Amino acid sequence: MASDILTGSLLRTLAASKPGGKFLEMGTGTGLSASWILEGMNAQASLISVDYDPKYMEIAERFLGADKRLSLVTSDGGEWLASNPHLRFDFIFADTWHGKYLLLDEALAMLNPGGLYVIDDMLRQPNWPEGHAEKAEKLVAALEARTDLWFTKQVWSTGIMIGVKK
Repeated sequence: MASDILTGSLLRTLAASKPGGKFLEMGTGTGLSASWILEGMNAQASLISVDYDPKYMEIAERFLGADKRLSLVTSDGGEWLASNPHLRFDFIFADTWHGKYLLLDEALAMLNPGGLYVIDDMLRQPNWPEGHAEKAEKLVAALEARTDLWFTKQVWSTGIMIGVKK
């Protein structure tokens, strides 16, 4: 499910706050959110975007692949996180299960001090399967209980949470 236009606009704005930053997107899909992030990034910044589905990655590659700041990685998100614990980022957009509902601690360990962690789809959606609302509530509670990040919940767009690593 692609992020909505409000989320994209916010991603672009936040990306602009990290000149020369290292960006990570978990859940490329067809590249819609990556395109917003890239638009906000300056020429010295870089984005790694990870997705497991080759058919979606083909679309992202077709439309975004010429951008030298972007590395598209076709991989299972969990395997990618497990293989790259040494990498550090100034901005993480977790738009899939890995790095959000799964392997949250591993993803947050990759965030630099002052780095932004952004998630969307935290407000109940009509397409959520049964039981997903409870998972979202547990995630919000887990994030709010952390002492290494400051979080703000926004009842806007699809429900955005933005964290900053202390």
